[in-house]
Amino acid sequence: MEFFLPAVELVAQPSVLLAILFGTVIGTIVGVLPGLGPVVAITVCLPFTFSMGQIPAIALMLSVYCTSTYGGSISAVLINTPGTPASAATCLDGFPMTKRGKADRALGWVTIASVIGGLFSVVVLIFAAPQLAAIALKFGPQETFALIVLAMTCMAAVSRESMVKGLLAGMIGLFLSVFGPDPITGDIRFSFGIFQLTAGFSLLPVLVGIFAFSEVFVRAAGLHPAVDVSQMRVGFSVPPWAEWRIRLGVLFKSSAIGSFVGTLPGTGAAVASFMSYAEAKRSSPRRENLGKGEPDGLIASEAANNAVTGGALVPTLALGIPGDPVTAIMMSTFIIHGVAVGVRLFVDSPVIVYTMFVSLILVNVLMLVIGAFGAQFFTRLLRVPEPLLMSMVVILTFVGSYAVRNSEFDLLVTFVAGILGFAMRRNGFPTAPVVIGLVLGPRLEENLRMGLVLSDGNFGTFFESPLVVFLFVLTAALLGWPVIRARISGLFKKK
Repeated sequence: MEFFLPAVELVAQPSVLLAILFGTVIGTIVGVLPGLGPVVAITVCLPFTFSMGQIPAIALMLSVYCTSTYGGSISAVLINTPGTPASAATCLDGFPMTKRGKADRALGWVTIASVIGGLFSVVVLIFAAPQLAAIALKFGPQETFALIVLAMTCMAAVSRESMVKGLLAGMIGLFLSVFGPDPITGDIRFSFGIFQLTAGFSLLPVLVGIFAFSEVFVRAAGLHPAVDVSQMRVGFSVPPWAEWRIRLGVLFKSSAIGSFVGTLPGTGAAVASFMSYAEAKRSSPRRENLGKGEPDGLIASEAANNAVTGGALVPTLALGIPGDPVTAIMMSTFIIHGVAVGVRLFVDSPVIVYTMFVSLILVNVLMLVIGAFGAQFFTRLLRVPEPLLMSMVVILTFVGSYAVRNSEFDLLVTFVAGILGFAMRRNGFPTAPVVIGLVLGPRLEENLRMGLVLSDGNFGTFFESPLVVFLFVLTAALLGWPVIRARISGLFKKK
């Protein structure tokens, strides 16, 4: 820790503090806007770093990276529109809480959970970067495939009311994920002669269509009453300690899941969020309330997806392997500014490494301040008359969908996805499994195919590693536990 004080002195420079403040505000705003997210935020800010010094540039990028992930939860809570795919699970309990007039409390839960998840991952990054990086290197295609299979159990977790409908919805998402180029051969699949389908479906148009656009149709059809804005408490409300105390297990377990998943290249915050939500659905004492506005769901999603930010930096800094697309862009920034990431970084440039640690701590603390004061503005948006608010949702949805690839076809995808989401919600089908299948499907297929290629088509290779077997057994246990628990409860009742 001898390098900690020099790092604090560097971060305390006015130019660095200003860069952190600017990055925190911009990252939060970009995260709130549907269809943008960390990749867009980082890319937009990248040119500004060319004229900046080394430390301010790194601090700016780290600030944008952390807060853009958090910003997506705000729109997820307030208008059922996840600003980023990583916040999709936040919609499941955030918007129901908003409909009950508790938007301020929901923002308090997600903000504090995000901050604690982020700080937890920083601690992990500081003390366990080399060790976690070594573990992450042991995850080949077989191990990653087993991990994603485990993550897909959240389809069952969010479909308890109708398992058959939930699995059918998940199959729709998996089917949509196979459109476009084959991950191994590059052959085009299911294009049906339509040029735009040769690249497959972009995640964001489907995501905002299923969640946000369908909400517009639901409101127009009068399928559920509008939010009573006259009783809506605006601003930011910190949940009392008594409510946090009983949820500390969910909080730290979700932070640990996010930190670990972040160290695995090619996974990302969306995978961690759904994995954590599934675990909360399995183990939380309040699991029956998840999906109805239960804080455990908000904590599980937001602590995990923000903990990914620190975890993803582990392989980036320690091994020079980007943990996700955002850290790949950030790694290029480090290189541009003369920071050679990799195994020698901790030896050759320890002060710079500790400067990153201190910057991340400050960013997460500042994120709490920005979230608390910004909530006054964000929650007041709900007092806008519903027709105008829904019109704003439509505009943001279309702008966000178009911004991903500048494609008119994505606007059509958003509209069709909205109709699909409306039809599903009207007939009692959960919409979350569609998104889960679409998010996890490509990674599931890619790692399955890579494992088969490396083993010359031998499926047995997926059961040779003890780690893979453990993950498969854990998956079976998670799926079978509700049945086992019901049988045990039945036996005790008979006695």
